[in-house]
Amino acid sequence: MQAAKGSVHKFGDNVDTDVIIPARYLNSSDPKELATHCMEDIDKDFVQNVKEGDIIVATKNFGCGSSREHAPIAIKAAGVSCVIAETFARIFYRNAINIGLPIIECKEASEKIKAGDVVSVNFDTGIITDETTGESFEGQAFPPFMQKIIDSEGLVNYINNSN
Repeated sequence: MQAAKGSVHKFGDNVDTDVIIPARYLNSSDPKELATHCMEDIDKDFVQNVKEGDIIVATKNFGCGSSREHAPIAIKAAGVSCVIAETFARIFYRNAINIGLPIIECKEASEKIKAGDVVSVNFDTGIITDETTGESFEGQAFPPFMQKIIDSEGLVNYINNSN
């Protein structure tokens, strides 16, 4: 499985799906269109500042709120390679894996990593390294079956490729 490396966009507790992708844009299911509005209600400059491969770091309960899969789709389509948080809302966690967006739980990383830091993540080991500070954190690695889903860019592709 691949690793990720990028600059950090930092958010706090309880980032809900309504600020990840506001409901007024849910008339579209096009990932590129959703990406143009990703995080705009919590950080109006996010879309202009995010670069391919960047990483979102948040604290507790990331992705709470409604069960819409538009939220992880918008994040992934915006170019984010991974989301790190202390905890994720369970339905967001499942939706992220289902569409192939890597997410890692790690309390210490979520607290210590700062906006703008460059971070690398080894998905096989769960090791998160803040390249800016030199600190490493032990996140929860994905079990092999989840790695295969993410490597396949989502559950549907995984199933289609398994036949």
